[in-house]
Amino acid sequence: MNPTDAFVPIQTAEQLFRSAEATLLTPNGLGADQLAPVFGRLLTHDVDYADLYFQYSRSEGWSLEEGQVKSGSFNIDQGVGVRAISGEKTAFAYSDDISLDALGAAADATRAIARAGQNRSFGMVQRGESRLLYNAVDPLVSLADADKVALLERLEKKARAMDPRVIQVMASLASEYEVIFIARSDGHLAADVRPLVRLSLQVIAEQDGRREQGSGGGGGRFDYSYFSDDILEKYARQAVHQAMVNLDARPAPAGSMTVVLGSGWPGILLHEAIGHGLEGDFNRKGSSAFSGRIGERVAAPGVTVVDDGTIPLRRGSLNVDDEGNPTQRTTLIEDGILTGYMQDMMNARLMGMQPTGNARRESFAHLTMPRMTNTLMLGGDKPPHEIIASVKNGLYAVNFGGGQVDITSGKFVFSAAEAYMIEDGKITYPVKGATLIGNGPEVLTRVSMIGNDMEMDSGVGTCGKEGQSVPVGVGQPTLRIDGLTVGGTA
Repeated sequence: MNPTDAFVPIQTAEQLFRSAEATLLTPNGLGADQLAPVFGRLLTHDVDYADLYFQYSRSEGWSLEEGQVKSGSFNIDQGVGVRAISGEKTAFAYSDDISLDALGAAADATRAIARAGQNRSFGMVQRGESRLLYNAVDPLVSLADADKVALLERLEKKARAMDPRVIQVMASLASEYEVIFIARSDGHLAADVRPLVRLSLQVIAEQDGRREQGSGGGGGRFDYSYFSDDILEKYARQAVHQAMVNLDARPAPAGSMTVVLGSGWPGILLHEAIGHGLEGDFNRKGSSAFSGRIGERVAAPGVTVVDDGTIPLRRGSLNVDDEGNPTQRTTLIEDGILTGYMQDMMNARLMGMQPTGNARRESFAHLTMPRMTNTLMLGGDKPPHEIIASVKNGLYAVNFGGGQVDITSGKFVFSAAEAYMIEDGKITYPVKGATLIGNGPEVLTRVSMIGNDMEMDSGVGTCGKEGQSVPVGVGQPTLRIDGLTVGGTA
């Protein structure tokens, strides 16, 4: 049976389970009731917990340059990961063969962490909560191949029509259809169907022999129909505007100054320099950038940071995490006070806390670890124009490019893709080559004004950690940060 044939319109949790079972178990001659003996082989008296993670995924990518399709890709992958945990030790095996024999072999391999065994009985009967934060659609089949190319061509034409200085346009389209089924040794079952699409655009503009670039794009957990002409217009305008601003930009000054961060994507600084330090595994290992304890002040008053995996349609949202627990909204910092960490089941148990639905993995061939979903700072009460007006001399960083972060120390360096000088409370001229340098936890204490314009990013974020990549979201309001080091080119 072709897994794509198993897709049915999903409106209830029961249909979600049926679709996952029809995609992952039934075609391989398996049923949920056949998984109990696998756990009988896995668990011994020294094994605290075990789980099976089944996954099927199909993905594609298209890229267009100078009006021509430059590359295309298509991939199908499926398999199962088998994990057993004893104390702080984890044994893990995986196979791209989803069969009872392969499961038994993987179970025998992971059982090596235990010294002796005992007989137990298991029943796979407890279905976990399943929400529908996004439609269980298959984005790959939501548009014909010719129409996918036509979509990229329309985006290119829109970008070129906006300004004659645009000399090169590169656009890419990607999607993934992922189905997961999770069975745990406590009898818990969970399932999810996860669509994901992304559209990216990069333009190069030239003026008087000078070339600059700009980028735009977005995506989320929906199908290709999301990319309407209005959305394409928005992405093209963003990319062209950024390139044109950079054509007129002057070298950025350097030194310690007041920095105003724009809303939305600049929240990537929050994700990298702060969020990773609040993932439970780093704290347990004693290598978190946050050395404070729960209940201690770690940020300026008014700063509230949450991780929320339940925002509908967002790139980082999940109906259930990769251990089968429902995702949730977890408050990490409230009004400047450290209140919690993001946890998976093992680290929560070792730290004496509750899981927060933050267990994530790149695929069945990888172990779970605590990861962010959508990490954001909540809005304050200041209008953005009032924040700008409060700055005598400073930098306004609207958008970020690349950056580097030392997760254990919190030190970061981020480059501004679009930035302006602020003089006497007014935005004056654009600057190029500005980098922001600092320490994440320290930066939180320097936040002096918080805007009322909290915004999520457009859906372009992917987070890498220990060799694994997962989709994430970020967000924040406009922020004023006092005394931040700016590296410039002036």
